Parts: sequence; C-alpha cells; structure tokens
Amino acid sequence: MDRSPRGVLLDLDDTLYPQAEFLDQTWDRVAAAGAVLGLDPAGLRTALRSATTGGSDRGGLIDTALATLGADPALAPALVGTFREFRPTTLTPYPGVTERLTRLARSVPLVLVTDGNPAQQRAKLAATGLGAVLTGVVCTDEELGRAGRKPHPAGFRRGLSLLGCAPRDAVMVGDRPEKDIAGATALGIRALRVRVGEYRDRPDPAGVWRSAESTAEALDLLLDLCGRGRG
Repeated sequence: MDRSPRGVLLDLDDTLYPQAEFLDQTWDRVAAAGAVLGLDPAGLRTALRSATTGGSDRGGLIDTALATLGADPALAPALVGTFREFRPTTLTPYPGVTERLTRLARSVPLVLVTDGNPAQQRAKLAATGLGAVLTGVVCTDEELGRAGRKPHPAGFRRGLSLLGCAPRDAVMVGDRPEKDIAGATALGIRALRVRVGEYRDRPDPAGVWRSAESTAEALDLLLDLCGRGRG
C-alpha cells in the first residue's frame, strides 16, 4: 500500500494552470510592442504562436518569428525586453485545482518548485490565486541561475528543506518528464506525472511513481492517501 506523503512539491507551468494562457497574453503584449516598431501585429502574433509549437522553452522564439515575417532582426532585443517585463494579472488554474490544493494543504505542506525568471514566475503564481495555500516557493533561478533549473537537484533540495521532510516522504507533481519527473526520481522523491499541457504526449520516463490524465486526478490520488477523500 502506498504511504501517505509528508510533503508535496509542485511544478507551476502546465501543471497548475495551462501555460498556453500565459503565452497568449504575452504574445499579445509583444505584438502590440511590435506594432509600435512598424510591424503588423496580427502577423507577428501568428508567427510567434507558430514558433511556440516546437516547444515554448526553446530559445530564439522571437528571432524565429521575425525571420518568418522577413523583419529586421535588430528589432528582437526590444521585443524580448517586452516579453521579459510582462507580468500577468489573471491566470486560470486547471479545473478543480484550487479546491483540491486547499484541502490538501490542510494535511501536508505544499511547496512550489518552478523554473524561469523569478519575478515573472512569482507574478504567474499571484495571477493564479494559489499562493495562499503554499508553504513556500522555490524559483530555481534564484538557487544557481539558469544552470540550477530542473532536473538539477538544487531546487528540489531547497523544496525538501522547506517541506521539512526526507525525499522518500515527499511527492513531486509535474508535467515535464525530463525535468520534473526525472529530477525528482533521481533524488528518491516519488514523482506523480500529470499528462496535461504542452508535453502531455511525451512518454513517462523510467521510475515514475504514478501518472494521471489531469492535475485534479493527481491531487485526488494524494487526497486519498492523506485520508481527505474527494468530497
């Protein structure tokens, strides 16, 4: 029988909310900035969304979009600056996530472990309205810079410290097989994969503990283990 966790680590993007919503907002802001620079905003928005289909964490998305449009590549730094400065105000958690996290937080501490620009990631969290249920937040870039991003162990270890539990007593909930899941299992943390978002069709890596078709389903599993049920 699976033992109840003593703490839960959570990814943010495409785990607690659909990252596509953030990207749509961001590309709208970048397209508006492009219009000021003389670019067609609708064309730029379409090119940006097309560039994102190959993976949103790849570098050079704005450069790729400008190349698609045949636009001056010298415009890229200004548009990249707009991207980095954007702070969302509203992001919608996946269905059932807010209520389930609230109940789960009554049983175990919850700590977010997220990659990316710390100011932007914290703004995303605030925009979801989920910050109040968390014991702590780890932005991996604050640990070792970009080199400390998942699957590097630094963020996970910091998260475990905030949870106050050993790896074997924690569960990591995330969507990225090669980041959230591989990084957690390498440290002996049980990894609960959610098959949602941009990387949902990628296979589970070796060592995954459980896999769920939605974040709500994953949280229901943890609630059951903690004796909180689903009602």
